[in-house]
Amino acid sequence: MQIKPFITLVGAGPGDPDLITLKGIKAIRDADVILYDALVNEELLSYAKPSCTLIYVGKRAERISTSQDYINKLLVDYALTHGHVVRLKGGDPFVFGRGGEEIDYARQFDIPTAVIPGISSSVGLTGLQQIPLTYRGISESFWVITGSTSDGRLSDDLKSAVYTSATVIVLMGYAKLAQIVDFYQQHGKGQLPIALIQNGSLPNERVALGRIDNILAEAERNLVGVPAIIVLGEVVAKHQAFENIKKELQSITV
Repeated sequence: MQIKPFITLVGAGPGDPDLITLKGIKAIRDADVILYDALVNEELLSYAKPSCTLIYVGKRAERISTSQDYINKLLVDYALTHGHVVRLKGGDPFVFGRGGEEIDYARQFDIPTAVIPGISSSVGLTGLQQIPLTYRGISESFWVITGSTSDGRLSDDLKSAVYTSATVIVLMGYAKLAQIVDFYQQHGKGQLPIALIQNGSLPNERVALGRIDNILAEAERNLVGVPAIIVLGEVVAKHQAFENIKKELQSITV
């Protein structure tokens, strides 16, 4: 039988296996090969057919163990030799998932491709925490920004975001939390509400709420670490638990 190469990028969502789309599950069931990331819940692999080849490619924010060039090559090689390859990625493939790079590479070999969107942690985890990214009279928009550039610098977009009233969600930036806090303090934003969400949507989820001036202490107290997203903006104060600590937070001086 002639092999028909095809590559599908599938967003697995923020972690909870129930948050993948039905179309994503159908693609997993049809796959001949699945290349999956570190942040993908491995329960999703149970949908794969017994003959499917499962390959762990271990990309994780701030700790990349498999190079993107190598993953690109695997995608094409397996598509040509096995048929339907699913690239299973945490969150959404096109939100800091390098999905665009993988599609571009596959197109060089005239391999048909498809993308099945996933729930990005930027909107999924905030929604699960009941933090509205937009709120009439408070925030008219939201920005999703990477915490650092490919060469390790603090993102220039983040430096611009300090001037906006929009909600700012920082992905892959927890290692630079202290720098972000310092930068916001330098710009007089010490009282800005901020949330940290680690392992969002999973049983081992941890959340820290506070303001810029005390969030480092709150992160330590709540044992928050990688992988975590950072949410900055007045809408964070809409979190139900924020009211319980508001008086304590308001006593902090800049």
